[in-house]
Amino acid sequence: MSKESTRLIANNKKAYHDYFIEDTYEAGIALVGTEVKSLRMGKCSLKESYIQLKRGECFVHGMHISPYEKGNIFNRDPLRVRRLLLHDYEIRKLQAGVEKQGYTIVPLKIYFKGQLVKMEIGLARGKKLYDKRESIKERDMKRQAERERDE
Repeated sequence: MSKESTRLIANNKKAYHDYFIEDTYEAGIALVGTEVKSLRMGKCSLKESYIQLKRGECFVHGMHISPYEKGNIFNRDPLRVRRLLLHDYEIRKLQAGVEKQGYTIVPLKIYFKGQLVKMEIGLARGKKLYDKRESIKERDMKRQAERERDE
């Protein structure tokens, strides 16, 4: 049995800067054919995107998938709301997490897993300004230690 290959399409680095990621989930996305072709070419942006729970379903808002150049009438709105495919127990866990004070659901990355398009989403808690400064300081210290180790 061969291990399925994963190929990253887009990463949401800003989410790691703005939030503490408490828990992650892997979700499928309901897409149309021209959107998948556009994703194969790497034309996707997760900036300013967010996830909402409505009526027991999960939706991603603000994810931009550029229209496929060779697609004509089948192209959809690049910013349309897309449904995420999750198990019921995962949606219930996310719902319970969002009901806690200060928690939200953010998309972290979108990638191909074999032939399927998957999105990694995270249950996240917002960082305060001093937390962001602390993260930057830790990252700079790691870089400095790495530089000194390599010399």
